Amino acid sequence: MLWLAPQPLVVASRSAARRAMLEASGIPIEPTEADIDERQVEVRAGPVSPAQAALVLAREKARVVAVQRSGCYVVGADQTLALGDRRFNKPADRDAAREQLKAMSGRTHALHSAVAVAKDGRVIFGHVETAQLTMRRLTDRFLDAYLDSAGDAVTASVGAYQLERLGIHLFERIDGDHFTILGLPLLPLLGFLRREGCLVG
Repeated sequence: MLWLAPQPLVVASRSAARRAMLEASGIPIEPTEADIDERQVEVRAGPVSPAQAALVLAREKARVVAVQRSGCYVVGADQTLALGDRRFNKPADRDAAREQLKAMSGRTHALHSAVAVAKDGRVIFGHVETAQLTMRRLTDRFLDAYLDSAGDAVTASVGAYQLERLGIHLFERIDGDHFTILGLPLLPLLGFLRREGCLVG
């Protein structure tokens, strides 16, 4: 057994990919959701870079849940996407997803993935990593086929794709850590948990 902490790791995220990564690494988790207004959190933070925005949101998700879960380690995570100076959020619908994909077609965008850990309402760890992804030039025919095949999943993540699924067909080059691209800088998180004595060192 690698996990040493007396309670499961509380994961304040809706992301099935993040939960699956942690479970696959042998960590018992307790999934929950952080009840925060992400846009309000960003407004309070003031002007920040896309990378810092991801970290601000990850920290707040972890902190809010940790206030309610005494003694537990709580993980929060967030991801932002930037195409030059333009930042993208999750598309509201198929049309918005198509617009985003057309904007990114043939260009390189940055994915910023942040993770934070809080305990007893206090953030004790935060880290953000960036990956660069280059989309191939997407034809209208491909976009129609992709959107039809992916369905509602295109509205579930920033950028209108999941790299571990059909989203892989969008790209010609990817530079960055695989876990970061999936939305969780896993290796830095595991290193922190080992230092805390939650994992066998």
